Amino acid sequence: MVETKYIFVTGGVASSLGKGIIASSIGKLLQARGYNVTIQKFDPYINIDPGTLNPYEHGECYVTVDGHEADLDLGHYERFLGIETTKANNLTTGRIYKSVIDKERRGDYLGKTIQVIPHITDEIKRNVKLLGNSKYKFDFVITEIGGTVGDIESLPYLESIRQLKWELGRNALCVHLTYVPYLAAAGELKTKPTQHSVKELQSAGIQPDVIVLRAEHNLGESIRRKVAQFCNVNEQAVVQSIDAETIYEVPILMQEQGLDSIILEKVGLPVDKTPELGPWRKFLERRHAAQKKEAIHIALVGKYDLQDAYKSIREALSQAGTYNDRKVEVDFVNSEKLNAANVEQTLKGMAGVVIGPGFGERGIPGKFVAIEYTRTHDIPTFGICLGMQCMAIEFARDVLGYTDANSREMDEKTPHTVIDIMEEQKSITNMGGTMRLGAYECVLRKGSKACQAYGEEHICERHRHRYEFNNEYKEQYEAAGMKCVGINPESDLVEIVEIPTLRWFIGTQFHPEYSSTVLKPHPLFLSFVKAAIENEGNQGASQQVDKQQED
Repeated sequence: MVETKYIFVTGGVASSLGKGIIASSIGKLLQARGYNVTIQKFDPYINIDPGTLNPYEHGECYVTVDGHEADLDLGHYERFLGIETTKANNLTTGRIYKSVIDKERRGDYLGKTIQVIPHITDEIKRNVKLLGNSKYKFDFVITEIGGTVGDIESLPYLESIRQLKWELGRNALCVHLTYVPYLAAAGELKTKPTQHSVKELQSAGIQPDVIVLRAEHNLGESIRRKVAQFCNVNEQAVVQSIDAETIYEVPILMQEQGLDSIILEKVGLPVDKTPELGPWRKFLERRHAAQKKEAIHIALVGKYDLQDAYKSIREALSQAGTYNDRKVEVDFVNSEKLNAANVEQTLKGMAGVVIGPGFGERGIPGKFVAIEYTRTHDIPTFGICLGMQCMAIEFARDVLGYTDANSREMDEKTPHTVIDIMEEQKSITNMGGTMRLGAYECVLRKGSKACQAYGEEHICERHRHRYEFNNEYKEQYEAAGMKCVGINPESDLVEIVEIPTLRWFIGTQFHPEYSSTVLKPHPLFLSFVKAAIENEGNQGASQQVDKQQED
């Protein structure tokens, strides 16, 4: 085992350039060379975690196996590297300050004045090096710093990096991602923003070792040479990250430019190993072939009209499409605008429908309308978390005859609470980090479609919810045709419901999308997309018959 090396990934010029994808790509390339790698994300905002953030603020909230609510970039880390992250892989300024303040309240600092330097920076450094502890056996710890160089809130993190680079010497390096804009009017690529970004980083005492240039247009050698000269970086250590067909192409593009070799040279490790990217390349080849075929359309019914709000679901659908050799086109359907008058026009022709997760009453009536339409028209339907709960409520109203059935979350006075608050949640008043979070066991019923999809009876999946299926109604559901086929063995919580008489109608209380990776797509998504493809074929055959009858 080599001495742990630390890679810091910073960003400049603009946000949303893809630091998480670059960090994940570096990790994948090092992993392909046989190194044990992990990645962590430091977010400069003062929230303790993103659990209480509106998705419009920061995209989806990702959940780790140990129950930590984390930044969506951890989803990229897991999908690329096939690893499981934990609470240690995501920190915020809020958590850093809370830890320091808690220590101060306990008297750990022996009456000293608590300051940003050294106490806050020491806490940041402690968390960076925590994953480098020998018990984890990581060869590389990659740390992505959220935000942009120059942000006031990022300064303590940059100071911590400066100190660590000085303390760790050759065992630490900085990869700086910047943006090279193209001015159409002048027909030129401009490096000045990159120069200013690096200058800002240097003013914090950090000299980047590698610069990755994000651009929409190909950068010639002259541009890279210019950046190298003005930013004090070797020319071979300036690489470009140009727009790709998919984010999964980025590791290959980075490898072609020798990014992994540059990093290994700079930390003093041999470059003689050949990266084993065979499975990754096979995935890309299969994806390219699938993309050439006509896409199947799957509706994603939710209330957040923002791509990142359902990032993991979209990626899981895309991966499942690849392994089913078809391109999946996800069509977002705003549940707030969906009603009985437009549901047929909106969902007709969809090969499948996903009822998305979420919280609160907004957009719920539209989800009920969508579920009734897909259930009565036998369209493959996948309900996730709140989506599964909406399936149960719609079934109770339309099939069991409880027209006033509801979740206690939506209506505390409903006489038929088919979805109720979990017993352990009743006395909780704080919102942050108090839900049922993390991975829990589930036992599947033999012969169920869910069990057939998994190919096993015992599974473990990640959760994020406060409300649960009310077991008082379980017998009525079973008798009427909605089967409770997945049960938590400890709490008897209903984890999965399905209607076996339909083509594919399954709801999960957990979030299977969190466990889907590039090289190991989730079995439920694979099964759902397969059913959607078959449904599309049946729709086509039906339309052909109708046309022949008309003729």
